[in-house]
Amino acid sequence: MIPVILAGGKGERFWPVSRRQRPKQFLSLDGSGNSLLQATAERLLDTAGGWDNLWVVTSLALAEGTRKQLPQLPEANLLAEPEGRDTAAAVAWTAQEIARRYGDLAIVGFFPADHWIGDVAMFNHTLQAASELASQQEAIVTLGVKPTHPATGYGYIEQGDEAGVFGGLSAYKVSRFAEKPDRNKAIEFLATGRYSWNSGMFVFRAGVVLQQLKIHAPEIINPLAEKGVAAYGEIPKKSIDYAVMEKTDRAFVLPVAFGWDDLGDWNALERLHQPSGQNVELAHHMSLDTTGAIVYATDPDELIVTIGLEDVVVVRDGRVTLVVKKDRTQDIKQIVKSLQDHPKFSSES
Repeated sequence: MIPVILAGGKGERFWPVSRRQRPKQFLSLDGSGNSLLQATAERLLDTAGGWDNLWVVTSLALAEGTRKQLPQLPEANLLAEPEGRDTAAAVAWTAQEIARRYGDLAIVGFFPADHWIGDVAMFNHTLQAASELASQQEAIVTLGVKPTHPATGYGYIEQGDEAGVFGGLSAYKVSRFAEKPDRNKAIEFLATGRYSWNSGMFVFRAGVVLQQLKIHAPEIINPLAEKGVAAYGEIPKKSIDYAVMEKTDRAFVLPVAFGWDDLGDWNALERLHQPSGQNVELAHHMSLDTTGAIVYATDPDELIVTIGLEDVVVVRDGRVTLVVKKDRTQDIKQIVKSLQDHPKFSSES
C-alpha cells in the first residue's frame, strides 16, 4: 500500500496552541513528545515498507514545517497544495500522481494526520484486510469505527449487504453515509448495530478512485488531469465524502475496533488522557474546588491557578490565554476568524 497523510488542516479548535504556522498536526498532545503528524507517519511506515512509499499532501504554507517534522520523507513524496480546496482535490491530485508513478493498480490509503490510534497492531491488520478487499474488487474501502457511545460529533456509515471476509474482518457494502446526528438519533443508530463512525480513512486502487472521480466529480479531476496543480484555482471546494463517497456504488465499509479518536478539539484530551483525578492537567495547575477542567500550558514553567471552576478548558500559550466552557469549544473558530481581522492581534490567530 502507498499510504498518504492528509496534513493540510488548520486545527483552529485547538487555538491558541494551534496557529497558522503551527497547526494541530505539528503539536504533541499525547505526552509522547512526537507530534500528531510524526506519530501518524511512524505507524504507517510498516504498511508503506519504508519512507520511499510514504506520501504527504499539505498546504504550500505548511510545506516547510512538514519537511522539518519529517526530514526522512523524500521531497518527491510531498505534495503542497497552493490553496485549500478540501479533501476531494487533495485525494484527486495525489491519486493522479501516484497512478503516474506506480500505475492504476497501486493500492492507496488516505489517513488524516490528526488521529489517535490505540491498538496499532490491530490498525495495521485492518489495513491489510482493506488492501485485500481493494485489490480483489473495484472497491473504495472506508474504515468504519465501531461506536462506543452515541457520539454527535462524527458522521456515521450504515452497512448494507455483507461483501465477504477479508483478513478475518467482515466487509459490507455501504448503504448510506449519515451526517452528524443529534443525541437521540445517535442512540437510535447504535441500537441497530449497523452503524459505524466515519473515520475519514480510505483505501482503494488509484485507478478506481480516478474512475469514480471522472463519473461523479469531473469538475475536479478533469482540470487536474489537464493542468495538474496549476488547476487548483478553478477547482470547487468539496469533501471526498460529498464529491464521491455519497454517490458511488463502489463504497465498502470495514467496521473495526482499534481505539480511535479524531482529536477534534480540546475536549479530546480528556478522552486521550483519561484522568485519574478531577482534572486533566498538562501544566502546573494549582486549584481549589475546580472539577472537570482541562488545563494546558506550552511553557512548563508557568503556573495556572483556578478556583471554583467546573467543566472548563484553560489554555496558556505565549501572550494568549483561553478560558472556555467545554460545551462551547466549537465556537473557538469564531474567535480565530475575528482575530484575523484585528489590527493588533491578527498575529495571534
